[in-house]
Amino acid sequence: MQDDSRPKLWSVRDVAPPSLRFHTIHGYRRAVRVAGSGPALLLIHGVGDDSTTWGSVHARLAQRFTVIAPDLLGHGESDKPRADYSLAAFANGMRDLLAVLGVERVTVVGHSLGGGIAMQLAYQYPHLIERIVLVGSGGVTNDVSIGLRLAALPMGSEALSLLRVPGTLPALKLAARAAGMLVGSTKVTRDLPDGIRLLTRLQDKAALSAFSRTLRAVVDGRGQLVTMLDRSYLMQSVPVQLIWGADDLIIPVSHALLAHAEIPASRLAIFEHSGHMPFHDHPGRFVDVVERFVEETQPAEHDPEVMQTRLRAGTADIGAESVEVPSYGA
Repeated sequence: MQDDSRPKLWSVRDVAPPSLRFHTIHGYRRAVRVAGSGPALLLIHGVGDDSTTWGSVHARLAQRFTVIAPDLLGHGESDKPRADYSLAAFANGMRDLLAVLGVERVTVVGHSLGGGIAMQLAYQYPHLIERIVLVGSGGVTNDVSIGLRLAALPMGSEALSLLRVPGTLPALKLAARAAGMLVGSTKVTRDLPDGIRLLTRLQDKAALSAFSRTLRAVVDGRGQLVTMLDRSYLMQSVPVQLIWGADDLIIPVSHALLAHAEIPASRLAIFEHSGHMPFHDHPGRFVDVVERFVEETQPAEHDPEVMQTRLRAGTADIGAESVEVPSYGA
């Protein structure tokens, strides 16, 4: 007998391309790209990126879902004020955007920093969340790429202002192109085009300032400052899908294995020959995993009494430095 509580997805159909909309919330203009109809998906991008990063999967997901992809404050076409760029503030922004759009509940798909925002949104506003998909997500343990650690140091992000020096960015693009031609798509070179794309956006002074504030809210010279695992016991009723690239050099795949072990009943999909952006490397498989996850799981139902009981019972200490991170084998 089929469970009627699962979403009834629309059949695959042609849809219009994502439309760019603007909404002013608390005095700041927020950009959001929306397409499709059906159950709502909220796609949250990573630091320094914007909603166009989902272009490889947005339209196909919109064949069965209402797909909402915002530019976070300080990113893309959204305003870039001198403001609060903490995870909590971003979660508040997502709540407010959903309210403006009239969306009551969503499945949240978060990439990199967006994964940390997705988990923070679920913690602060659990009544909004049906499911969570974490893609190369930050916030699992303290390990992170040396590049992000350096950028988070005093004057680290400011050093990126050198990108505005004439000739600097073209030289980097040429070097990346030459590396790709010489060695092809490897673990080291796979994410270079996306890295150059993000650096190009940081030529804008306001974007660089927002990037710096956002990064320093979650990373310092020792690694990531925030972990989701200390509250993972609260996620027992929320379906969670993990998607990771096996060759991710920004957030290592060992983080996926650790999160999978700590988040009850989570699902794990590791994409071979994929880096930090598996939805770029294997968009078809990415869409298939997300669709199957939504079809096969029931949306979470928030019960304040259950959460209260879990909070009172507490959980074993889970610290980023005290947890043994499993290795990823062949």
